[in-house]
Parts: sequence; C-alpha cells; structure tokens
Amino acid sequence: MFEIDKWQEIYSTVRKNKLRTFLTGFSVAWGIFMLIILLGSGAGLENGVKEQFKGGATNGVWISSGITSIQYKGLKIGRPIKFTNEDYKSIKTTVSGPDRISARLFLGNNLISYKNEYGSFFLSPCHPDYGFIKEVSMIQGRFLNNIDITEFRKVAVIGEKVKTALFKGTDTVAMGKYIKINGVLFKVVGIFRDFSRNDDEQKRVYIPISTAQRVFQGENVINQISFTTGDASSAEADLMIQKSRALLSKLHTFDVDDNRAVNIWNKNEEVRKFQALFAGIRMFIWIIGIGTIVAGVVGVSNIMMIVVKERTKEIGIRKSLGATPWSIVALIMQEAIIITSFAGYIGLVLGVGLLELISKKVPASEFFRNPEADFSIAVMATVLLVFAGAIAGFFPAMRAAKVKPVEALRDE
Repeated sequence: MFEIDKWQEIYSTVRKNKLRTFLTGFSVAWGIFMLIILLGSGAGLENGVKEQFKGGATNGVWISSGITSIQYKGLKIGRPIKFTNEDYKSIKTTVSGPDRISARLFLGNNLISYKNEYGSFFLSPCHPDYGFIKEVSMIQGRFLNNIDITEFRKVAVIGEKVKTALFKGTDTVAMGKYIKINGVLFKVVGIFRDFSRNDDEQKRVYIPISTAQRVFQGENVINQISFTTGDASSAEADLMIQKSRALLSKLHTFDVDDNRAVNIWNKNEEVRKFQALFAGIRMFIWIIGIGTIVAGVVGVSNIMMIVVKERTKEIGIRKSLGATPWSIVALIMQEAIIITSFAGYIGLVLGVGLLELISKKVPASEFFRNPEADFSIAVMATVLLVFAGAIAGFFPAMRAAKVKPVEALRDE
C-alpha cells in the first residue's frame, strides 16, 4: 500500500545522504548506460555489414567462367572456359534444388541513346529469373519474361539513372518509348530500382539474353550462371554447388578441384560467416554488459550494507515499538528499489539519447550505420538490475531485522 510516511522518510534519508545516494545511483545508471551503448554499437556494425549484402539474394550463387590452372587429361594450363546455353540448360535440368536460375552475358558499357540524349551504360542480358536473384524492385512496368526470351524480343528494362539521363525536359515518360542500343531499337518495358550500395547498379540495362546473343554476339556463349537455393539448408546448398561444379567439369574437361576454371561465389556462405561473427560479438557485448551490471550490483550491495549499519539503532527502536521484521526489510528494500529504478531509467534514457544523436549526426559508413538498441532488451536489463539491487539490499536488511532490539539499541 502507498504510505506517505514511508515516502517522506525515504526522501529525508536521501537528502541527508546525498553522496551515498549519488554513488548508489551512479553505479546503476552507468551499468545500464554502458549496456545500451554496447548493444547499439553492435547493432550499428551489424546494420553496416547487412548493407553490404544488399543487391542480391542472400541465398544466391554466382558461377563465372575462368581459366584453368591445373593440367588435366593432357590439356594445358591457362585454357579459357567458355560457358554456352547448353551449360545453363544442363544445370537447370540436371541439378535438383535451384529455385531461380539465369544465365548472363557480359557486354560491358554500350552507347545507349534516346533522341538527342545519350550515354554509356552497362548492358546486362539475362533470363527473367535474374530479376529475383538480383532482387531488383520494379518502379514501373515489368521485368523480362519467358516470351521475351523465346520470341527474341527487342525489349529493355532500364535503371532509374538511365531513365533520368535519357528522358529529360518535357519528354520524361520512358515507358513504351524506343531507345537505341548500339544503333538497334529496343522498347522500354520497365524501370527498376536496385537497392545495392553501388550506384552503378542503377545504370544497368537488362535485355533478353537470347536477343543479345542473336543481335550483338552472333553465338550462344554466356559468361555467368546464377541461381538461388530456395529454402535449402547450408548442407543442401553446398551440395547443389558441388553438383554444378562437377557437371561443368565434365562438360568442359577440367579438374573438378580447379577453382580458377570456374569462379563460384556462394553468398549464403558469406552470410553464414558474418552471422557467426556477429553472434560472437553479441555474446562478447553481453559478457561486458553483464560484468558492468554486476559491478553496479556490488556497489548497491556495499552501499546498502552501510545503510543498514548506520540505521541499526533506528531499527532497534522500531522493533521495540512493535515493528515487524518484514516492515523493516520492506523499508530498506523500498529505498534501494526507488534509487535503482530512478538511476536505471536515467541511464536508459541517456544511452538511447546518445545512440539517437550518433545516428543523426554521424554519417553512415560502409561498416557502421544506424546504431540502435532493442528497447525491450534495455527495459528487461533495467528491470533485472533493479531486481538485483533489491536482492542486494534484501540480505543486509534481513541480517539487521534479526538483531534483537536490546543489542541494536546498544549499537553506537
């Protein structure tokens, strides 16, 4: 129950012992403050690394052709491996597991124009599934589809910056217009946004790979095969990669262990490495944070021991007047809980406020951005610390409550 007398007594005690109250509160506030800052800094690092993985599915696999580095079956080292449409079809039909799959052709920067506006943009012929693999977001229109591939359509999906560069003035509508790619007309059927941290990704132009091979290449050569592993586990994804490498090794006659013959980037593996790294970082942060909180609890316990020692005679008087042991314990614990709650809240507010200030004032970098602390964890830590502070005061209070009134009254 709320008793005004108890609150007045606690307020009077706090005013008489300002330094003691400050030291008790500071140890609590500092523990919470440091925990919030550590958690926020860890989240900032994690957010920065996650930003590096934008612009492609986290379960994506990219297989690029290379040059042999191991002699195999009498064939010399340094032999270039050239992928073809048959390789793409073989992986698509033979290797079980890939969710989305696409071949790509690297045609580099090409002159692309619309009326009197022109620029050099990266031409990226591919299959429709590459839009899912690259995780592009359509602003207008659509991405490539299977009919574009089978009918060799001259259609193009352009990036935001391509649209901005080519369509200016009064003619700002790009959808349905025809752009020239190396002198060949292509109809714009979509405008996309790529959330990759690399701005150059917005300067790409996607066209059907079948059309590019017929118009610009004159053969069925491809440079890269990429696919996503769906909901497969890490072991299943690794098995898909092994089967793909073995199949390509058989088709192009190179050593299956020759990592330079085909270059494979498994994004899922990179994500796993960073997840393990940040799991370790989070554990380290909690160890440091808990250590700081424990130090605060020890400080509270020491201060409460002094409080009980100073008030031993007062406790004797209370007991002689009929006070129960629990009322004495409750009074001391109430003081400890009030001080630790108030100080913990101050530490929480200061920590969150500093993180907000850093987030707004400090520009985001490649590996650190948007430091933030999980508020539920912060509140839980505060409650835990207050509880620990109460426990720290409970045992000294229980010890004092067991003292006989006569002995307590003799205490000096």
